[in-house]
Amino acid sequence: MFVSIPTHARPGFRWATPLLCALLWLAYLWASMRPDSVQHDLLLEWGALSGGLAPTDLLRSWSEAERWLRLLSALFLHADWAHLLGNLVFLLIFGLPAERAMGPWRFLGLFLLGGAFANFIAALAIGAPDRLIIGASGAVSALIGAYLALFPRARLGVVLPLGLFLEFVRAPASLLIGIWALLQVVFAYIGPAFGMVAWAAHVGGFLFGAVFALASRGAIARRLRRRQGY
Repeated sequence: MFVSIPTHARPGFRWATPLLCALLWLAYLWASMRPDSVQHDLLLEWGALSGGLAPTDLLRSWSEAERWLRLLSALFLHADWAHLLGNLVFLLIFGLPAERAMGPWRFLGLFLLGGAFANFIAALAIGAPDRLIIGASGAVSALIGAYLALFPRARLGVVLPLGLFLEFVRAPASLLIGIWALLQVVFAYIGPAFGMVAWAAHVGGFLFGAVFALASRGAIARRLRRRQGY
């Protein structure tokens, strides 16, 4: 599925979404070409680690700058190609129109801050010690939450492969979000990610995105008015 120009925004060049997709792909290829033992060490070094500690030890562990950096670096690590592909598809679907509405810099800020916040919530919520949290799902959840808060009734153009042909359809954003949520459930209980989906990261990212969008709604509305010439 690929997103097209939505009805509520004028076309324009968008570079932040393709840049993020390229960086996610490159990071995955770079890590996957390493031996398994090296890949494991990379995840331990750059993935976000969960808590599972006593409150005093937990607070002390977050006083280290390295722990905060891991919240960002973990966004660019993925367990397998299916994990990466699922995030890329919905990054394209919601990222392109969200960037068009917000502008590239606000969009990048939402992706990075929302993803880091989502990983932080997951690290606090997961009780098992030293559980690795990786992937851009929390950041994508932030984009979805922001888009739904800004355009709750929007319809997105999607190209679907139907047999030998590609069919263009307009689907409500809420329906696509429902499909995204269903896929998260499926991936949680089927395949290599069985039982390993960090739900707290998804919820935290979604709420962060919604709050971010509502707080930035005035600035985004002014930007859209300038783009439309009034």
